[in-house]
Amino acid sequence: MNKEVIDKGILDVIGKNSRFSSEDLAAMLGTDEKTIENEIKSMEDNKIICGYPALINWDNTDNEMVTALIEVNVTPQRDMGFNKVAERIYKFEEVESVYLMSGDFDLTVIIQGRSMKEVAMFVSEKLSTLEYVNSTATYFVMKKYKEHGIIMEKEHDDKERMLVTP
Repeated sequence: MNKEVIDKGILDVIGKNSRFSSEDLAAMLGTDEKTIENEIKSMEDNKIICGYPALINWDNTDNEMVTALIEVNVTPQRDMGFNKVAERIYKFEEVESVYLMSGDFDLTVIIQGRSMKEVAMFVSEKLSTLEYVNSTATYFVMKKYKEHGIIMEKEHDDKERMLVTP
């Protein structure tokens, strides 16, 4: 099996569940454990694999968490474009993700906070005060159904629905 096929197989599997052992991955991909370990190490060194975060459904915990998507319009910086602006934003501890977008706004910033008020304070005191931020629009996630390919709640059986008749 060639390197590209092994790498793609590793990424496909650990992209859905990073808890598989090298031994399990080797068995799934028809290769040996040492090859898997070497390929994973190489992909980590080359920033193809950038981390192994756990996907947490905060709704099933006692911890209150709110997720917000923030549209940000900015003035690109001379000789740096959007990169310098994005770098300044992603360095804030509250920021989970930053994406350069096409369309009506420039960046999408995703943050998590303990409350809507905490998110609002971040936007008003940190994000909107940056000199190159022209405007923001904040949207709060009301419920997560599926994230990173994982269904976040128990699927409902149609039989559980209440029968409504005229």
